Amino acid sequence: MVTVNDGKPGLSRRELLKGGGIGALLVISGSAVISPEHAWGLETSALKPETVATLIQMARDIYPHDQLADKYYAIAVKAHDEKAGKDQAYKELVEKGVADLDAKAGGGGYINQSWEDQRVAVLEQIEATPFFQAVRGGLVVGLYNQKAVWPVFGYEGESYSKGGYIDRGFDDIEWL
Repeated sequence: MVTVNDGKPGLSRRELLKGGGIGALLVISGSAVISPEHAWGLETSALKPETVATLIQMARDIYPHDQLADKYYAIAVKAHDEKAGKDQAYKELVEKGVADLDAKAGGGGYINQSWEDQRVAVLEQIEATPFFQAVRGGLVVGLYNQKAVWPVFGYEGESYSKGGYIDRGFDDIEWL
């Protein structure tokens, strides 16, 4: 669910409270995407905040991990905003791609589709497009290169600085 501030300065308490409901709540205020429920925000510089909110939901649908908070997806999406700030063609690709995604999703746009299955069906329609491939490719690095998410997946990081894998249990074959 996304709430748009309609250009008013700041976010009123009433807007914040009336946006409450089931599922993740992302509020768009000025040039920021905010998650008041989980106390994080992401300021956008090149892409529209609505576009970034859609990319966050898209990231969650492409790489679904229920155990990961939205803030990690937001961090991954921030790289797309930064790239769009440096490359006008990339910005147009992303903005047009999100507009197309919203059009294919129908009323309310992609982000307001209640069911994951509905959103995934829309993504499947565009998976061969340069927009989808650019977003998906950037998310692989942006999401999984965050050291904060590694423990969630049981990855301890590189082993070279700790003596390598052989001396850290790699050669334990007690099960054989």
